[in-house]
Amino acid sequence: MSAEKAILLLGRRDEPTDGVADYCEKLREAGGRHGLAFEIAQARWAELGWSRGLAELREAAAGWRGRRVLLQFTTLAWSSRGFPLRVPHVLEVLRQCSASPAVVFHDFNPVRGSGLVGSVRAFCQSHVLRQLYARADLAFFTVPVEKIEWVPPQQGKALFIPVGSNFPELGPHAKTNSVLTPSVFTIGIFGITGGTEGAQEVADIVHALRSVHSKGVGVRLVAIGRGSSVFENELRRALSGSGIELSMLGLLPANELVQALASAQVLLCVRGHVSSRRGSAIAGIVCGVPIVGYRGAETGFPITEAGVNLVDRGDQEGLAHALAQVLTDRDYYLDLTQRSLAAAKQYFSWDAIASQFASALAGQRHDAHPAAFSAHP
Repeated sequence: MSAEKAILLLGRRDEPTDGVADYCEKLREAGGRHGLAFEIAQARWAELGWSRGLAELREAAAGWRGRRVLLQFTTLAWSSRGFPLRVPHVLEVLRQCSASPAVVFHDFNPVRGSGLVGSVRAFCQSHVLRQLYARADLAFFTVPVEKIEWVPPQQGKALFIPVGSNFPELGPHAKTNSVLTPSVFTIGIFGITGGTEGAQEVADIVHALRSVHSKGVGVRLVAIGRGSSVFENELRRALSGSGIELSMLGLLPANELVQALASAQVLLCVRGHVSSRRGSAIAGIVCGVPIVGYRGAETGFPITEAGVNLVDRGDQEGLAHALAQVLTDRDYYLDLTQRSLAAAKQYFSWDAIASQFASALAGQRHDAHPAAFSAHP
């Protein structure tokens, strides 16, 4: 039986790293083991302009007759300033070339901004999201569909598949320690948001670490990923005199990053809230690292099956208590570790994700774990 051929269509690439491009590479690799032959293509609107970019896409799509084309949507992949008004034309071109368009929504809510421009931008983004959904044959979301208010009921069209980790297979890096015994615990953070949100995240991190340290628990902070170096001075000032060691690793090659994560005892997630589309939290899960962080509107199954201890967003005291509980209760820590490793295999491995895509693209429903892969009712 020949593999089903499909296209993963990217927009403008992000720099210096592109999580969506990495997602497509991982999905392409795993798809081959599940009867899917994915090809990665790019619509070069940013380099060529929209008119020439669409003409080039039309030429390529002439050879995609009868194939599924999965457009990977983030707002800034299809817009320079957050107004992605032309991206629905991409689906029109695909239909005109007799391809079957689908959309993978990595962004699925408008970005709320201040002032008139922010309101107009949010309105335009909402309009585009609805247009893409209406024109696609299938719509894939990276959080449970019931968490997205604007998606209309349409049986079998809106599907949920979580993202996986963009790191190499863990193998020996997975957690195997059977006891929690270090004299100083390593707390990892993976990325800090820019601007005022980042300043609040720094305040939350510092409060949690200082609170735990004041109870006689030795901790050190390892900061990796985007934004961490931007706030290095703020973190060092805030932790000065506390006795808490700070290690700023910044952006790392994938193999070094996964080792740094796997060596931590806890991943502290205060960058927004934990959900099945946040690669930082999933990175911790697949490394078998317990997650302490905030829950919010997108938090749900299967993230809640992993080793997470979550509190309401903004609850600094609750966050500090959750961190202390994980570090001081050996049995609880081990339970969280095993839950993360089990969830990583069952829900967040690329084989599990590719299997779900294979079922969807074959027109089948995945019934073994309906909550992890579901159509909107």
